[in-house]
Amino acid sequence: MTLNCNGKLVDISSPKVMGILNVTPDSFFDGGNYNSEAHCITQVEKMLSDGATFIDIGGYSSKPNATTVNEAEELQRIIPAIKLLVEKFPDIILSVDTFRAEVAKQSIEAGAAIINDISAGFLDSKMLQTVADYNVPYIMMHMKGTPQTMQQETHYDNLLKDILFYFSERVQTARALGIKDIILDPGFGFAKTTTQNFELLNKLDDFKITDLPLLAGISRKSMIYKTLNTTPEHALNGTTALHMIALEKGANILRVHDVKEAVETITLHQQLHA
Repeated sequence: MTLNCNGKLVDISSPKVMGILNVTPDSFFDGGNYNSEAHCITQVEKMLSDGATFIDIGGYSSKPNATTVNEAEELQRIIPAIKLLVEKFPDIILSVDTFRAEVAKQSIEAGAAIINDISAGFLDSKMLQTVADYNVPYIMMHMKGTPQTMQQETHYDNLLKDILFYFSERVQTARALGIKDIILDPGFGFAKTTTQNFELLNKLDDFKITDLPLLAGISRKSMIYKTLNTTPEHALNGTTALHMIALEKGANILRVHDVKEAVETITLHQQLHA
């Protein structure tokens, strides 16, 4: 199971870590921390040295009720950061967290290798064609509504069946356009209650039926800190515990704030199954 990232084949049959770099002022955990060049470089250098295979950069916070950011502002945040990081770390594999086709296009042209779309193409009708044109791996996430409305969109007839049906339609559409490398992200925290998030994690291995790689994005999310009656800042231990569950259930990529701990979890998981 490989991804073609700027001509480099990355084997994800052995789980990999994607480090999160938010260049936004309002992300739920690290908003505003990496908006200067020096802080951005220092953080990415640390994540890479700690073992991150991918760095996922985002300029639009998708936390519940996040402030809408226009396309020009998102580009202004993202493109200089991509150019900076590609120049500083020539071998870096950058994923860009965006639902806008124009942002995806300019990001790839600036050196990004993967597009990570929370809307699976539903929020921009040009997204799938853009990804196909540039022939890059595409992470499609399950979400209903938008970040501004998703908390009111938590009704499902059958959680797992509904999400699997969503992905079957999206994958078919993407394949028809020629998108080759597709990764599924079930969308923990997006249009899902805490109970639904745990049901989803518990049944994550049901997604193996798709024969596609899985990304788990649970790092420091509310399903953890609300359950533990704490805050995102104190949710690392809970994150690590659930990362082990995600790996047991077949996750190929862990999208995380804390790379070192996630890499250690993968190492222990591999030893468990050695």
